[in-house]
Amino acid sequence: MKGFVADIEALTEDNGDFRRVLYTGKHLQLVLMSLEPGEDIGEEVHPDHDQFFRIEKGKGEIWIDGRRSPVRHDDAVIVPAGARHNLINTGDKPLKVYTIYGPPDHRDGVVRQTKAQALAEVETFDGATTETPG
Repeated sequence: MKGFVADIEALTEDNGDFRRVLYTGKHLQLVLMSLEPGEDIGEEVHPDHDQFFRIEKGKGEIWIDGRRSPVRHDDAVIVPAGARHNLINTGDKPLKVYTIYGPPDHRDGVVRQTKAQALAEVETFDGATTETPG
């Protein structure tokens, strides 16, 4: 088992993709996201997934079950399973975040350069992890 070791701050700040799955374990998944000014992740609910967000660069607003909270670099957010949520970039520069899903939500290795591509090419976790022998 190789695990994952990297400079997450640099990876997150350098990421220009809307969604980039970095690592998928059996119980957790690490994903980078970059939201353009005014862009959001889209309102969603994960019935059986907890989700952690770390804001590395920029500023925005997180909505969790109707409650709005401002977020900015160095903030952390936890969204419990079953909570309706959305993350919006309210700044004038890209909002750079990484998120951890528990359990995984996306197919391992997926890269969606734009939100439009993510919406058009919907995929879900298929059980394959980064550690799964190919």
